[in-house]
Amino acid sequence: MPKVSVIISTYNKPHFLEKVLTGYSNQTFQDFEILIADDGSNSDTKQLIEKFKKNFSQKITHVWQEDNGFRKCKILNKAILRSKAKYIIFTDGDCIPKSNFLEVHVNLSKKGYYLSGGHFPINEKVSEKITLNDIISQKCFSKLFLLMSGQQLNKNFFKIIYSNQVASLLDFLTPTKTTFNGNNSSAWRDDVISVKGFDERMEYGGLDCELGYRLKNYGVKSIQIRNRSTVLHLYHTRPYKNKDAVAINRKIRKKTLTKRIITTEFGIK
Repeated sequence: MPKVSVIISTYNKPHFLEKVLTGYSNQTFQDFEILIADDGSNSDTKQLIEKFKKNFSQKITHVWQEDNGFRKCKILNKAILRSKAKYIIFTDGDCIPKSNFLEVHVNLSKKGYYLSGGHFPINEKVSEKITLNDIISQKCFSKLFLLMSGQQLNKNFFKIIYSNQVASLLDFLTPTKTTFNGNNSSAWRDDVISVKGFDERMEYGGLDCELGYRLKNYGVKSIQIRNRSTVLHLYHTRPYKNKDAVAINRKIRKKTLTKRIITTEFGIK
């Protein structure tokens, strides 16, 4: 049984997923499995996953469902049930992990807590420029590389500081509240299942935060690791975003907070 299950959501972006899986093939922590939570991608994604399976040291499980609109929460819940480890790390198929990404999550994991990581959104030009070799060599996490490639200097550069002491201090000082971020968060499997996982009524817009609210209502506290554990978020548009769904999600999140709801009837059965 692996110590950690990594659940990666994806939908029809095999060129992104290739870079992400390359990042996971280069981790300092090795005792993990990967579950690809695939919300209805075509055969290109399946072919890519099969290619990686041949040379990947860890087990990769492709959890797929038919394309019937935005059903990310449903496929994530299916992946949770298929996971084998006691601890789960959640991320997305457009987020490249640093080589110590899993090691940081494992070392900071603590009973009764979930971890809230960060992401560094990179622009379209840089996203296209990053090669698989840049990921293997970790060159893509170099400040100079990002600047020279066309990334605008901003506060996100604090998230790729290599000093753990400085990163820990920044996590302690940041005014940013801890939230459950689908692109970089981790929690104990039992806790996630106890609150019934993701609410499958929700589409794009805070669906992961809502799970975090229920975990907190259940008594699970949170630890900020946005500067100690970050991922490079590849650029893409969001054609699936719609105002009606965002409004519905906002109402669900508000009710979860005000009523201190712990479980959802629309989650894991």
